[in-house]
Amino acid sequence: MPNLKTKYRVLSTKYSAFTLIEILVSMTIIGFLFSFGYASFRDFSRRQALVGVVKQVQGDLRLAQQKALSGEKPSGCIIPTVRTLNGYNFFVGSTTTYKIQADCTVVGAVDVKTVTLPAGVTISVSTSDPINHPLVPANTLKFKVLGRGMNMDPGIWATIILAQTGVPDSQVVTVTAGGEIK
Repeated sequence: MPNLKTKYRVLSTKYSAFTLIEILVSMTIIGFLFSFGYASFRDFSRRQALVGVVKQVQGDLRLAQQKALSGEKPSGCIIPTVRTLNGYNFFVGSTTTYKIQADCTVVGAVDVKTVTLPAGVTISVSTSDPINHPLVPANTLKFKVLGRGMNMDPGIWATIILAQTGVPDSQVVTVTAGGEIK
């Protein structure tokens, strides 16, 4: 007759499994890890979307600056008798759009590029003097032709603020009176 201990060992190794409590605890832990990971990923992707918009705005500012430095005239700016280009504007029309415009003497502003920001992203522009003046709302930054600077007095800079709903921190792009884009 077999020993009782041997019989128990055979049964316990033959039919081993997880209990319902163990499965529920492990599923709860996995659920918590997934929910925290998803929330972190969602916040990360929102921040990265805002960083992408900041890079796009910086690139468009550099485009306006480059076109002004080269004196490139768009086709709508050339009139047979008058060929004067004053500069290129970075114009913020609303909190969700901005334009790059050629500023021509007779014709006025000629749109070169219009950008609509992604949903939930807003833009605002203000100028400031760090010593004497607080932020003053503005909507147009002008790069003058052939390296003549900007439409701001020396020592004053423009601050472009980009914000996104759901992201606590806003991003800032700064343009100095000399045309440096940071």
